[in-house]
Amino acid sequence: MEAPKRGMPEDRSLGDLLSDLVRDVTGLVRSESRLIRAEVAEAGRSMAVGAEMIAAGGILLLVALLVLVQALVVLLAHWVGPAWAALIVGAVLAVIGGLLIARGRKDMSAANLVPERTIEQTSRDVRLAREQI
Repeated sequence: MEAPKRGMPEDRSLGDLLSDLVRDVTGLVRSESRLIRAEVAEAGRSMAVGAEMIAAGGILLLVALLVLVQALVVLLAHWVGPAWAALIVGAVLAVIGGLLIARGRKDMSAANLVPERTIEQTSRDVRLAREQI
């Protein structure tokens, strides 16, 4: 579809100019709303990944707690080497779980929800509109 031919502003009526302005502003608003929807969807996916990592970290911390409790029981019951092995495994799982939760919290930060590209594009559009006026 070919864009309508526009004459010089002095050759066009006020109605034509207002019609073009409304059409251009409507198109701009639609474009910006599509961009903001895409950014919010992207942020939502990031938050979902963060929630999954927190859940995985929580499960690993629960497993670590169980292993550490088992290590304490074995240590107290036998006072021998197998308890230390269980203690090391439990500590490693606790570290991994803590790292997963920290990563998940970072991915779920509120800063990820700000539609930065949309804000930047809108400010560029405002600057361009001011230059045209």
